[in-house]
Amino acid sequence: MIALVRSRSAVRSCWLLAKRQSSHRSSASCINRCCKLSIPVGSFRDKHICCLCSSTFSMTQVKQPVCLIVIDGWGISHQSDGNAIQHASTPVMDRLSKGNHSELEAHGLHVGLPEGLMGNSEVGHLNIGAGRVIYQDIVRINMAVSTGKIRENETLVAACNNAKAKNGRIHLLGLVSDGGVHSHINHMYGLVEAIKHHKVPNCFIHFFSDGRDTSPTSGVGFINDVLNFIKKQNYGVLATIVGRYYAMDRDKRWERNQIAYEGLVAGVGEKATAEKIIEVVKGRYANNETDEFLKPIILSDEGRIKDHDTMILFDYRADRMRQLAETFGLKRNFDTKVPHPKELHLSCMTQYNKDFPFPLLFPPESHKNVLAEWLASQGLKQFHCAETEKYAHVTFFFNGGREAAFKEEERCMIPSPKVATYDLMPEMSSKLVGDKMVEVVKSKKYPFVMCNFAPPDMVGHTGIYEAAVKACEATDRAIGSIEKACQESGYVLMITADHGNAEKMKDDKGGKHTAHTCNKVPFLSTGSRTLKSTLPDRAPAFGNDWQIAVAVEMRQLRPSAQELLSL
Repeated sequence: MIALVRSRSAVRSCWLLAKRQSSHRSSASCINRCCKLSIPVGSFRDKHICCLCSSTFSMTQVKQPVCLIVIDGWGISHQSDGNAIQHASTPVMDRLSKGNHSELEAHGLHVGLPEGLMGNSEVGHLNIGAGRVIYQDIVRINMAVSTGKIRENETLVAACNNAKAKNGRIHLLGLVSDGGVHSHINHMYGLVEAIKHHKVPNCFIHFFSDGRDTSPTSGVGFINDVLNFIKKQNYGVLATIVGRYYAMDRDKRWERNQIAYEGLVAGVGEKATAEKIIEVVKGRYANNETDEFLKPIILSDEGRIKDHDTMILFDYRADRMRQLAETFGLKRNFDTKVPHPKELHLSCMTQYNKDFPFPLLFPPESHKNVLAEWLASQGLKQFHCAETEKYAHVTFFFNGGREAAFKEEERCMIPSPKVATYDLMPEMSSKLVGDKMVEVVKSKKYPFVMCNFAPPDMVGHTGIYEAAVKACEATDRAIGSIEKACQESGYVLMITADHGNAEKMKDDKGGKHTAHTCNKVPFLSTGSRTLKSTLPDRAPAFGNDWQIAVAVEMRQLRPSAQELLSL
């Protein structure tokens, strides 16, 4: 008996695997480049080998091998106008869609993104491979703030305790806007409320103005919001305002950081009061100094960063906070006469650099027992293939953010065509990917094989409708060749997508649409039973008679293996 896997993944996809009855290792291997495509992959005893040289698995060892195809950018839409998928000739996908199929969510909270946000290739493959929803940092923080659990955050509690034990002063530094790219104003509000809850006497807010991910002059609105919030809470002080250009440089332009630093530490900048700050900022606008480029405005001399103070940097995106964290916590990379505050206690919202020693409120999550790792732990061979544009997605992201291959995992990267834009060659390398997968399936070496087809997404991004149609047709042809090989070799074929794109090539005004969509994506299977739902829990699970326990990490939302469908 073989059980259908229900996996909490980006596209709510499933995989079939079966019990391996005995240990099997290739007894010999060839170091020659003997693949038909002459693309060596994998390694054997430190020797570079191809994926097809060693002996094949026995069908008595693996009852039902699986071939998973992830189509990039293949969404479902009933809107005909601008729908490249609907207007393409795709007889293979059309036929398979009449069999075992389901429509699956691939955006927003379904894949660990903020509500309503379109999916993407990285998140899609991460969730598919992990067999569970992988919440992105912004969502993890949103949930902690909205539920109030931010108050219980161990690093935050430690920071508050440190502040109370030292001098009763804590500083919050970060981008204050609702842009949602580097930070979110609601996170800052949640931190202030939590710090107040822990009865730290003084909380100072250092407001980095946006104007890049938000309107260039939207800062006055956010400043006003913060002042109203402080008044309502009867807690907190708006101490400094400085543009992200200076506070959040990422290009080693340390002279920019110096301007922000001297304002934060020494109060170097224009002085203002809370009552006059809106007027001051509007005056800056009148002189063409917009939010991003605001030089320091000092609202509280007492709010300067001083000896023994506690600091929290609350941006969750790493790249534009590394330099400031290094400046306050490790070393200054600029010359200044301003004395550096002694014995600062610095914490960061997320990991800005793996080598930084600072405590983290939301450290990186370790994605244990992702599908590839679980297969390796069972001694099962696997093969991952994609062309260059999507190779990282079937390896690094599918494997939970791990660069190195797992044991018994082999990989193949097919070169993407070297053209200026992919509308000039809409089929990209789909035929070569298909040919490689046909070889691998016919070799019967791997219980699990997977590939990605890039054309619908990459050509969809060009906005060229006619090219997107051709991209979908080329993808369908390649899938057809793989399907035939699967039928001949006893593989169950499963097809899904990571997000939508090519099904919407026109916007509501008839112009080009080049972005991903929030549309559902297909899940198709050549198995004998039809999916009954969109699979709200999607962790790989197996029937009891397999005698192979599914990874605990993949069972977090699975009722029981007995409830799974049989094929």
